Amino acid sequence: MGTSGVARVTADEDGARKRRAAHLGPERRRPLLLDAALGVFLEHGYRGTSMQAVATAAGVTKPVVYECFPNKDALLLALLDREERRLLDAVVAAMPRTLSTSDALGDLVAAGLAAFLTAATEADDAWRIVFSAQHDPRTVIGARVKAARAMLVDRLRDIIHPQLRVMPHADADREAPVLAELVASLAETSARMLVVDRIPWSVDELSRYVATLLVRD
Repeated sequence: MGTSGVARVTADEDGARKRRAAHLGPERRRPLLLDAALGVFLEHGYRGTSMQAVATAAGVTKPVVYECFPNKDALLLALLDREERRLLDAVVAAMPRTLSTSDALGDLVAAGLAAFLTAATEADDAWRIVFSAQHDPRTVIGARVKAARAMLVDRLRDIIHPQLRVMPHADADREAPVLAELVASLAETSARMLVVDRIPWSVDELSRYVATLLVRD
């Protein structure tokens, strides 16, 4: 009896969601469909994501999905665009605005790593879809993911550059791009260990440890 009650409630909820979506315009449906697409993509990957699967997950009919997105690639590109913004906002929010002139280079690297890893753990679904797409270059969003990564590296370089300028003996123009690329590469691997592999390390612990390996006083 309890089991059938659960099934009935679930069916009622699905029906209510479908009826509610039917009354929404395309602009209001899009975020709901992107949420559904995120779950489908994370579970089934690019090949396993279809317009029908997204429609089912969202509790709507397939024509409703096509009213908002012309095809699967357009849907996934819109999803990636949203997740890119989430990641960038999270990284920028976590990055310290300033560092003291007495801070060592290792402190700067640790701060950059911590910003990326904080973003990864707070927006882990966004990181998962970026990692999944990036590791399958055959997908249409592969090039887009590469561009998103470049954007994050550029943003990190812009944050690092003024910090290097106040450090003794630093050549900010020459060193900032290299340091930003190194931090981003290390952050990608570290984020995967935290988000996907679930290693028992905190963001601060891992950031500090990796920074000490990269920068020797």
